[in-house]
Amino acid sequence: MSPRLTGDESALWLAATRVLDANWTGAATTPSPGLYPHQWSWDSAFACLGLARYRPERAERELAALLGAQWADGMVPHVVFNAVLDRQGYFPGPELWLSRRQPDAPRSVETSAITQPPLHAFTALRMHAVSPDGARSRDFLCWAYPRLAAQHRYLARARDLGGEGLAAICHPWESGMDNSPVWDRPLAASQPPPLGYARLPVPRSLPAGVDHERYFWLATSYRDTGYDEGYLRDEHPFLVEDPLFNTVYLASAHALGEIASLVGADPVPHREEAERIHRALVHRLWDAEHRCFHPLDLRSGKLIKIATAASLVPLLDPELGAPTARRLADLLLSARFAGAAGYPVPTCDVQASAFDRAAYWRGPTWANINWLLWAGALQQGFDTVADLLYTGTLRLVRQSGFREFFDPFDGSGRGSHDYSWTAALTLDLLAARGAVPEVRIADV
Repeated sequence: MSPRLTGDESALWLAATRVLDANWTGAATTPSPGLYPHQWSWDSAFACLGLARYRPERAERELAALLGAQWADGMVPHVVFNAVLDRQGYFPGPELWLSRRQPDAPRSVETSAITQPPLHAFTALRMHAVSPDGARSRDFLCWAYPRLAAQHRYLARARDLGGEGLAAICHPWESGMDNSPVWDRPLAASQPPPLGYARLPVPRSLPAGVDHERYFWLATSYRDTGYDEGYLRDEHPFLVEDPLFNTVYLASAHALGEIASLVGADPVPHREEAERIHRALVHRLWDAEHRCFHPLDLRSGKLIKIATAASLVPLLDPELGAPTARRLADLLLSARFAGAAGYPVPTCDVQASAFDRAAYWRGPTWANINWLLWAGALQQGFDTVADLLYTGTLRLVRQSGFREFFDPFDGSGRGSHDYSWTAALTLDLLAARGAVPEVRIADV
């Protein structure tokens, strides 16, 4: 495929569908060919948003495959491993997590033992909203609802370690923004023993700015306790309340309330959960001095005061006060973010010392973050901001193809080619503006 996608919206649509078709395994959409061969929770939620516009039955199969790997305690793992692949084909693989040794883990597949932002109820509701077959879609919601509700119960029970309603992440991999500079300080405070956990040296060309040995140490330390919730609460060195994770949690709590009404369940507990998350998000993570949201390091008790795109994602909160929402929009448009970049939105404040335009999650722009901010801008009625994000994201794709991420200044593509969430969210953006070909390809 040519990296420059010229032509009208129909040509862009068809190019995106080819990427999703090529990355389909029969049960799920891999993030990209070769480099990421398994199913990732965060990626699947975004893939389903695009599949719902193109192959709705496949979107349901994708989400069902992920929820089929849910642990008995409600945890939805961040990776579901493809059993037919060479076990040496991706590291860290199932040998790091040893999920089959855990009584709560599924027997049919191997998974990781940590989670990712719980976008899934939010995605399921949007899938239903655009479904051409409302009856079938409602049947799927009836199947998915108890599993999505269990996911939220897990987060409320096992991850509300601050006690006010937010979910704490126990590893940077849970954040969705794996190598964000906000994790540098809590990672530096942890002191792993002088042992090597990776079987092979980690090339320095991979995500920069973090000692990856600490990543493996965090995972193995948690694993060696049998993924004990008491250890997580009392001893695990990395516990952070993240604004992106918790805003997604909040959006999905609202969605669960709507899904409950659709399937004949009680929406009130989900609405109450959403209100608790909203109050805690504003009370615990809002930094009045810097006028944005920051992660809270539960071990130090301090906010991590580096502004990133995650600081802006609370625009998705429908209960966010108008003054707070305007401050976030002002920051997004400022010379620290979109105002300095030709291709918004850089994932880190460009004026921060940690900013790196080429380093994974430390500066480049990503289609999924742009999509979340676009949805948040629409939620707040900021149509001009939404237009900026819409046109900027499609301009990136037209120029550089469906890349994993992009340089925020010149728009050049970086990371993997034919990246699924970039293609899927292109479909959703096009469909949101009515730019859909007259003939949709039937599901197979």
